[in-house]
Amino acid sequence: MGDNINAELLARDHRHLVHSLHSEKTHLDGKVWVKGEGCELIDADGNRYIDAMSGLWNVTLGYSQPTLAAAAASQMNTLAYASGYSGSSNPQAMALGERLAGLTYPNVNRFFFTSGGGESTDSTIKTARYYWKAMGKPGKYKTISLMGGYHGTTLAAMCATGFPAYWPSFEPRMPGFVHIPNHDVYRYTAPPGQDPAMAAADELEKAILTEGADTVALFIIEPVCGGGGYVPPPGYFKRIREICDQYDVLLAVDEVITGFGRTGRMFAMEHWGVLPDLMQFAKGITSGYLPLGGIGLSDKVAEVFDREGSDPWMHCYTYSGHPVTCAVALATIDVIEKENLVQAAAANGAQLLAGLHSALDGHANVGHIRGLGLIAAVELVEDKSTKASFAASRKIGPAVIAEARKRGLITRGRGDTVYLGPALVMKEPMLKQVVEIVAESVQAVLGA
Repeated sequence: MGDNINAELLARDHRHLVHSLHSEKTHLDGKVWVKGEGCELIDADGNRYIDAMSGLWNVTLGYSQPTLAAAAASQMNTLAYASGYSGSSNPQAMALGERLAGLTYPNVNRFFFTSGGGESTDSTIKTARYYWKAMGKPGKYKTISLMGGYHGTTLAAMCATGFPAYWPSFEPRMPGFVHIPNHDVYRYTAPPGQDPAMAAADELEKAILTEGADTVALFIIEPVCGGGGYVPPPGYFKRIREICDQYDVLLAVDEVITGFGRTGRMFAMEHWGVLPDLMQFAKGITSGYLPLGGIGLSDKVAEVFDREGSDPWMHCYTYSGHPVTCAVALATIDVIEKENLVQAAAANGAQLLAGLHSALDGHANVGHIRGLGLIAAVELVEDKSTKASFAASRKIGPAVIAEARKRGLITRGRGDTVYLGPALVMKEPMLKQVVEIVAESVQAVLGA
């Protein structure tokens, strides 16, 4: 291929398409991907790149996985579509529900399928409101979430997402959404004499009391924040569960990024032994090969759906329970289990974090390295002793990511934090390459 095909295709693309997080400059400096092999992407000019983000945390089994392609083709030739509205179902959706009941938390046994994470968040929020109305408490409608938590960008999901950059172009936001400080062990400051984990969790209690417990329906949280790699301190989730129980608030865990093995457990809340009332998932359930998400309902929540005389759940998606996506999900779970990829994520994730620490802990501008399993983040700071950030105008993080791309590695970040989310199938030699390239890129921008 010629050296300018990529640029020509991007110009063609720009005439008719608008992209997620659209920015003309960013887009025209981008890539057109024409093929994926294993954990690598190939652009239109034939250049090969390590995909250190496994797409957007979703291509957990890597590219060109034959089992998933075969499952999709077979199901398309059998039953390409069936409505998932009440009174209609299909064997693949049923099989996936049964499979998930055996994999998820023991109190979660009923599922509703969506097309992705944002739809799952909206479904969680609506389910919580439906539940409290069914329980005779219609005033409980508010959702609390974390600053720095990401739950998608559909309108309700955007209101729950705790990144203010997503808000201004679309405000006013919907009423009934409240944010509390992140438990970020690097940045969160507890009051003097207080345990940081308990103080960070007690931010939820403060918010519930400020809003009025009789108005709060739901607390939604990622077990590990994908956007930033924030891992909660020990004891945090146990206290969160206690607060939700005390004030009659549903606890929803957003496992869209963390689910299906990424953190070294099939679902991340297993690390802390805390059971949610609602859970949501997407991304890794099909390794990104087809769009599928969903929510899981605890037995307590599911009970109100089948009460005699209860109002219908007026929530629906055309592609809920799509037989082809469900077939691919079942094939994905098969591969995860047969290849022991949950255990691989735990082992490889520990190696990835150890490698990042070894390569970068001594750098004057590396403030914090964090993560769990195959979620990792490197936060860059101007002054290590004070944790002072670089001026945003310097765009240090984007410069590091651009240097990584020059060296054949694709990843993402926010501000001056560089994210890594390799596929569960990435092997040790390539993981070492990822660490080496990230370290070289930091040094190229900030010096050795």
